[in-house]
Amino acid sequence: MSEECIFCKIAKGDIPADKILETETLLAFKDVNPVAPTHVLIIPREHISTLNHVKSEKSGIAGEMLMAAKEVAQKTGVAETGYRTIINTNRQAGQEIFHLHMHVIGGRPLEKMG
Repeated sequence: MSEECIFCKIAKGDIPADKILETETLLAFKDVNPVAPTHVLIIPREHISTLNHVKSEKSGIAGEMLMAAKEVAQKTGVAETGYRTIINTNRQAGQEIFHLHMHVIGGRPLEKMG
C-alpha cells in the first residue's frame, strides 16, 4: 500500500466509498465523477501502479478484475443492455491515479470507439 495513494486509502477504509463489490483481493466502488449513469471502478487492494507493473506471478489479478466487472455489471443492471470496461495505462492514455484500476461504464448508449 502507498501512503499517498487515494485508492490505497479507499481499499484500507480510510476514505469512504460507495462499494458495489468486495473480495479479499479487489474492491469495486462508484466513481465520484461518473461519465455515465453506471461508472464503477475496480481496484486491486494491493498497490500496483499501472498494468505495466503487473508481475507474471500476479497476472491472475487481471482475470479477477474481468470477472468482477461481469459481476458489477449484473449488480448494477447493465449486463444485458451493455457496458464498457477500460484500463487506462499511463498519462497519454488518460490514467490520472497511478493505482491499477478498471472502469465499468454503462447505463446509456456509448460512442463507438475506433
